[in-house]
Amino acid sequence: MLLYLAFLIGIVAGLRAMTAPAAVAWGAALGWFDVSQTPLAFMGYRWTPWVLTLLAAVELITDQLPTTPSRKVPMQFGARIIMGALAGAMIGAPGGSLIAGLVAGIVGAVVGTLGGAAIRAKLAAAFGKDLPAALIEDAVAIGGALLIVGAVP
Repeated sequence: MLLYLAFLIGIVAGLRAMTAPAAVAWGAALGWFDVSQTPLAFMGYRWTPWVLTLLAAVELITDQLPTTPSRKVPMQFGARIIMGALAGAMIGAPGGSLIAGLVAGIVGAVVGTLGGAAIRAKLAAAFGKDLPAALIEDAVAIGGALLIVGAVP
């Protein structure tokens, strides 16, 4: 179950890179799952979720700008993979599966990046503009992250 959730949070990172780590940081900070005895303990520190939430909010805003590069360029793709790895590791850590969660998060991030780009392009074509597709993607990423983090045992 944890590896499946780690894969899913990786998909969220593929959609919105900072939403996934912000969500898992809140889960840790609120005591929904314990990473205090792992190398990822810093994710549950008092200020970590706030900083990551601010970064996620900035990302949600900048994603709407026409000058924002494609998520498939190396810098953007790499950031999504790293954030998927971090978020996946966070979900795997409480069950002793930090490395397996990290790998599942990476795989999910690749799927989310490529799949999210394809789906958003189709939605944007259907709407005749990108903004509605981007807002739907935002809602899926945020809602998905909340459901995933809430499901971590």
